[in-house]
Order: sequence, then C-alpha cells, then structure tokens
Amino acid sequence: MPRVAPLTAADLPPPYAEVFTAFADGYSDFRDQASVLAHVPPALDHLYRMLMELRAREGVPFRYIELAVVTVSKLNACPYCVSHHTPLLEVEGVPEEAVAALPASDHPAFDAADRAVIDYARLVTQRAWGIRDHVFDDLRQHFTEAQIVELTLRAALAGFFNRFNDALQIDDGAAEALLHLHPEPDTAAGEQP
Repeated sequence: MPRVAPLTAADLPPPYAEVFTAFADGYSDFRDQASVLAHVPPALDHLYRMLMELRAREGVPFRYIELAVVTVSKLNACPYCVSHHTPLLEVEGVPEEAVAALPASDHPAFDAADRAVIDYARLVTQRAWGIRDHVFDDLRQHFTEAQIVELTLRAALAGFFNRFNDALQIDDGAAEALLHLHPEPDTAAGEQP
C-alpha cells in the first residue's frame, strides 16, 4: 500500500485527467504509480506526456530502452520496476536467464549494442561523473547522438522512478510475486550473487 492515498482521474482537473487516463490505459501496469504521482498534477502531466511522446517517436529501439531501465532498476534494487519491466525485455527476445544476469553484460544473448547500453546504464547510475570518452566511442558505433541523449535520459529517469516508487512504497504485489519466482541469493548465508 502506498504511503499516500491513491488518486483517480476523477480527482484531477480535465487536462490532467486526460493525461492520467491516457497513461494508465497505455501503461496499465503502472496505474498505481500514476495514482500516486497524481498528487502533483504538473509532474504527472510533464513526465507521463513525455514518456508517451518518446514511445510514439520510437527514437531508440524498445529493447535498448528496457535494457537500460532493468539494469538501472536492478542496480537500485527497485523490485517494483524490475518486476514491471522484466516481462517487456522478455517480449523483446531477451532470454530469462540473460535478464536474470543483469546488470552484468557478458551473457551470450547480449550483442555488442546490448552490452554498450547495459554498461552505459550502469555508469550513468553509479558514476556519471567519471564516464570516459571511450564509452561514448563505443556507443557511437551503434547509436546516433540523439539516441545516446535519449538513453541517458531514460537511465536517469529510471533512477528517479526507482527512488520515487521505493520511497512512497508503490507496489501492486507484482514485485513480491517476482521475488518468489526468482529469489535473490542470500549473501548473508554465504551464497554468491
């Protein structure tokens, strides 16, 4: 249960209600997140309208967006985001065991472009201040500059949503169900991650 009362489209003025409804219909798995973000209508409007426009624009293939989001979400230990984005990666043809290996990029199911995205998302999350030029040289082999900017935006937004969801305890139960299907290794008991 979220730490704040969820809202509905009926609780919002018409322009914001339209964005809420469009997002909740197009991204039904994230309706519970929308119901909390609705407490700040301008944020709901701008963030969700932007996400819907980016999806419609298709500037970066969906596989790479989802690789970045799941990588960041695993690094930030956000079970809500991992549970909601993992199935999207599997639809994109990424095998379950490769998804489970993230944020490691060395699984044989990952090609050079996949590895570049995963490694970049990890750097954006863990040490954006120290990314070296060679990382961008590698990215430029697969992506345009506009795509690199969007990948950076998506990785940074994933970090925002990870913290937003965790701080406000946004969870519809899917995260817990995923954790039961794929439990994390118990490092305290000596299992290796």
